Amino acid sequence: MLLYILLDVGLAVFGAAIGAGLVALAAGLGIGRIGGQAMESIARQPQAGGNIQTAMIIAAALIEGVALFGVVVCLLIALNVGGIA
Repeated sequence: MLLYILLDVGLAVFGAAIGAGLVALAAGLGIGRIGGQAMESIARQPQAGGNIQTAMIIAAALIEGVALFGVVVCLLIALNVGGIA
């Protein structure tokens, strides 16, 4: 019984850690793609650089906010299931 509880809690914490890592990885890939596409767009139309840069910064900030929220949720799950909090 005790082994089952420890294994169950361990798997929950492991899953939360994997989730936090996936969120961070996906956010990094998304922001990198936004930056790359924005640089390509600015290279094609330099006169639209200001508008493209503004849209890029706003999109990157939104992705970063969602990623931060996802990491916090995963960490709260790990803390609550792990009995630390």
